[in-house]
Amino acid sequence: MENKDQPHDVPVIDPHLPLPVEPAVSVESPRTPLSSLARMVVENFEGDLKPNFESKISVNPFVSKVASAYERVRNAMEYREEEVIFRATIERILRRRLLLGGTAKSTAEPLVRELIWARYLEDGTVPESSIEQVEKIIDVWLSFRLQVLEKHKIQVGVINEWTYHFMSSNLSHFLHPNKEKQLIANFMYQVLQDDVTIVDDTEETRNAQVYMAVRKSFARDDIAFLRYHLFLLYFGELNEHSLHFITGNFLDGYKEINRELDYPRKDRIYSYIKKRAATFFILEDILRTHKGELRDILENEERLHHVIETACTHRYKSISVKVRTAIVRSVIFILLSKVIFAFAIEGTYERLVYGEILWRSLIINMTIPPLLMVVVSFFIRTPGSDNTKRISGFIRKLLYQEKPTLGDPIIVKRENDRPNFIFNTLWLAAFLISFGSIIVVLTRLQFNIVSQGIFIFFLTIVSFLAYRISLTANLYTVGEKQDFLTPFIDFLFLPVVRVGKRLTQSISQINIILFLFDLLIETPFKVFFAFVEQWFKFLREKSEDLG
Repeated sequence: MENKDQPHDVPVIDPHLPLPVEPAVSVESPRTPLSSLARMVVENFEGDLKPNFESKISVNPFVSKVASAYERVRNAMEYREEEVIFRATIERILRRRLLLGGTAKSTAEPLVRELIWARYLEDGTVPESSIEQVEKIIDVWLSFRLQVLEKHKIQVGVINEWTYHFMSSNLSHFLHPNKEKQLIANFMYQVLQDDVTIVDDTEETRNAQVYMAVRKSFARDDIAFLRYHLFLLYFGELNEHSLHFITGNFLDGYKEINRELDYPRKDRIYSYIKKRAATFFILEDILRTHKGELRDILENEERLHHVIETACTHRYKSISVKVRTAIVRSVIFILLSKVIFAFAIEGTYERLVYGEILWRSLIINMTIPPLLMVVVSFFIRTPGSDNTKRISGFIRKLLYQEKPTLGDPIIVKRENDRPNFIFNTLWLAAFLISFGSIIVVLTRLQFNIVSQGIFIFFLTIVSFLAYRISLTANLYTVGEKQDFLTPFIDFLFLPVVRVGKRLTQSISQINIILFLFDLLIETPFKVFFAFVEQWFKFLREKSEDLG
């Protein structure tokens, strides 16, 4: 993809530009000299942020407490990675306000205040001047949408979705910039770029695929963020000056972005990159935690080893918290949707056909999925000392070698895309055995066809959520983690997981319940919050008059 006018202040990886190596702050060389890339990373982490003395936006603490509690409940109804909740919340607010006739001017300040209410942004840290910039960002993306619809034959629903993705991603990076994480992601890309070879495709495609794999594995980007960053790589920053050019050429960029996102070998490249992400997570922790003393640490071999071990131990302990949080959110998500399905569909069907509700199948249908999530938690294991040693060795390579390699490189060939008759037959057999066994067991338990359908529907979704939680537990594991039974378990379990993934993605796209919830419940809630905040402000002003 061609990079046009890539903005310097947008924190994205650019596959076509090397990392800058000009020193931001002087750092003395350790006994073993840092590599040029590592030195740049360390220097930027050591640099001090300039204080901002502008007046800041503040909200009522009572409103904030209630709004943040509401937000936790709302997020439990929709399963997302923690790293994308902020962006998704911005998108949700934008959709709600713009759908009800809002404009950029009428949306900007309420959007920022809602994010502060819900404690996504810390109270008293957002400059008041940011509202004007938020308004400009919203306005230029709304103009982008209108011009694309005028110039190209793209479905309204498609361009609406892409515009909200672009707009919310742009606002997320503006309101909550994490330049240090983007710096490590850039470093990760530069290190791993040459370890991936696609022998029968262009270097441009290789760059884009490695770039996306880094964004997904390290920055934990969702599809909206990926579209946005690919847009930036293709066109550069959208503003009033580039708007006409970008909208005129958007169709070509749209096709190219979709081509990269649908690349048939992307999963193999992502899997390869993901197995090396743990090292960069630990390196990020060390650089963040020990600002101001990095020189001493890098010059002392024993202290560096101790710091790496401490960072690994802290990350390992955090796994249980992440897993517990994911399980609680998943159980709430399952129970909320399960009750509606069980009584609305299964209960109605049984009353019409049998004249009564068959409570045994209904109770099993409602209790097995949450119990399965709890059972998963007992099989979660944290990495051991061997994993820490591998990470320690990799970090030393990253710091001191000009061209570090974190394991064997990968070569991807087009021939790997060709369907294999034997493997496809075995994959079909796995589907038949997995789902056939479930149906046989349910039939013996005297489940009717509707009860079986609901049970399988939620079993697949729960299996996918459980698989996602297991990935969270292995987030800091370097390399493969398999035992003798793993291939056999995968043979029976993966078909169920893949169906669950498809269903989860489909539900998220057509979730009418959440849409109505946001429109009919969240809207009056937020209006009430705004009224209460204004009322408290009015009372405070009256009390000040008494003095």
